[in-house]
Amino acid sequence: MDRVNALELLHEFTDSENLRKHGYAVEACMRQYADKFDEDVERWGIVGLLHDMDYEKHPDKDEHPYVGVDILRERGYPEDVTRAILSHADHTGVSRETLMEKTLYAVDELAGFTVACALVRPNGIGDMKVKSVKKKLKQPSFAASVDRDVIYRGAEDLGVDLNDHIRNVIIALQSVRDTLEI
Repeated sequence: MDRVNALELLHEFTDSENLRKHGYAVEACMRQYADKFDEDVERWGIVGLLHDMDYEKHPDKDEHPYVGVDILRERGYPEDVTRAILSHADHTGVSRETLMEKTLYAVDELAGFTVACALVRPNGIGDMKVKSVKKKLKQPSFAASVDRDVIYRGAEDLGVDLNDHIRNVIIALQSVRDTLEI
C-alpha cells in the first residue's frame, strides 16, 4: 500500500478531475492531521485519497462507499483503511472510533467547502482566513449541498475547536493549491 498505487487506483475508477481533486484535497488534510497527531502520514493520506474512489460510478447510498471498499479489500488494503472509508458516510452505520476515522469524517465536507470558498476569492486559498470560511458557512445558499452539521459535528467529535479545524484545513489546502488550482 503506497501512494503511487493508490493514485493509480483513484485514476482507474475516477474520471472526473473535480472528484480527483477532492481526493487530493482530503488527502492533504489527512496528511496534515496525521503529522499533527504523530500518526502514519502515508496511511492516513491514502485513506483521504481513496475515500470517494467509487462515488463517480456508484453515487447511490446502497453502493457508495461499499463498492470501493470491496475493491480495496480485493486488492489487499488493510481493515483499518477500509473501515475508515466506510465510517466517513453516515448512512453505512459504521461508527467512528479511531482518530483516523474521526479525522476523515471531520475533513471531508470541510475540505470541499473550503475549496469552494477559495474558488470565489480573487486570491484563492493563498490569503484565506478562518473568518472568510465561517462567513460562508452562515450563507445557506453558498455551496448549498454541503451539510454544515457534518462540519460542526466533525470538529466536535475530533475534539478540535472549529476555528483551529478550519485553520488546519486551510493550511493543508495551501500546500496543494497548485494541484487543486485554487
